[in-house]
Amino acid sequence: MQNVGAVILAAGGSSRFGSPKQLAQFRGKSLVQRVVAAAQQAGCSPVVVVTGSNAAKVSSEATAPVVQNKHWREGIGSSIRVGVEYLSELEPDVSAIVLLVCDQPLLDAGVIMNLRALHQETGKEIVASNYADTLGVPALFARCVFRELLELRGDSGAKKVILANRDRVAEFPFPGGNIDIDTQADYENLTRET
Repeated sequence: MQNVGAVILAAGGSSRFGSPKQLAQFRGKSLVQRVVAAAQQAGCSPVVVVTGSNAAKVSSEATAPVVQNKHWREGIGSSIRVGVEYLSELEPDVSAIVLLVCDQPLLDAGVIMNLRALHQETGKEIVASNYADTLGVPALFARCVFRELLELRGDSGAKKVILANRDRVAEFPFPGGNIDIDTQADYENLTRET
């Protein structure tokens, strides 16, 4: 069985949300608690949370090892780098990582398990979620792709690596991936509809 870890990106400033959206409650848990639980239930180990803005508050809700990205304002690329480096230090033999974000409330353990299964079945080095006519996170990256993740800069995130390597990508349909929380209106719509 492959050793697959998870990096949860929870460093953003939530400027459009108005407060730390990582702490917003959905179905009885904060968003960061929900994604940590999903990764753990899917058998990912280790699971690490990358904080930045509101680090102390987000860390207090995370039920997994936390690493702070002191340069979170540089963009998501810096948080991915910090998370991949930290996870690789904790578990040098990890064979792949699943990159996750806190603001996809419909993410659950089943989605992560399906990403892992598709990686095993296809042998593809990247397994990306397909939603809203695009590919993105949650996504699994085999160890041989870590270098490209570590080279990300600024606001370039996982999608840049995924799109640059289309022939190495297996796609997993995740229609719920397009539901994310960026504003209070998004959150209110979500909680009203579920």
